[in-house]
Amino acid sequence: MTHRLEDVIALFDGLFRESFGTRLVRGGDEPLYLPADAACRWHRVIFARGFFASALHEVSHWCIAGARRRELEDYGYWYLPDGRDAAEQQDFEAVEVAPQALELLFSRACGLPFHVSVDNLGGELDVDREAFRVRVEARAARYEREGLPARAAAFRTALEGYYRDGLNLAGAVAAGCRHLTIPPRPFASQAC
Repeated sequence: MTHRLEDVIALFDGLFRESFGTRLVRGGDEPLYLPADAACRWHRVIFARGFFASALHEVSHWCIAGARRRELEDYGYWYLPDGRDAAEQQDFEAVEVAPQALELLFSRACGLPFHVSVDNLGGELDVDREAFRVRVEARAARYEREGLPARAAAFRTALEGYYRDGLNLAGAVAAGCRHLTIPPRPFASQAC
């Protein structure tokens, strides 16, 4: 199966463009979440450099963010670039466990490998990637037992429908819609 960005964008937009006013957008060097504003009526989940894994990761953050956070640029969260000290890295990993667990589940739904990201390449700190991987996998297992947030369940179901079950895009979106309380309208691509 080919993993085209156009397909994952169509699945996301088909589920969430009308129901949540949100689009998935290919971006530049850095990912970013932008709420709707005077220049664009859509909230935008912008993923980095056209990477499929980046799209799944940024969607996972969006699936966790509550309504108030989705009104703020980058959900109102802080981000420290590479070079974090031990305490900063610990804070980073604490907030990344849940989104990376969803990304793991999304990757599995697409039939793609998943790699945790400790995202501290320039730091002098030795990061225990294996311990973080174990925490991410444990959180993914907890999601499996207790259930995913509704938007995450809808997206994962659409991914499974398209990549695993062979549904077309419309069929996969329809399958994902059963997890949403707000019915999406038919998808038609529109730019800002």
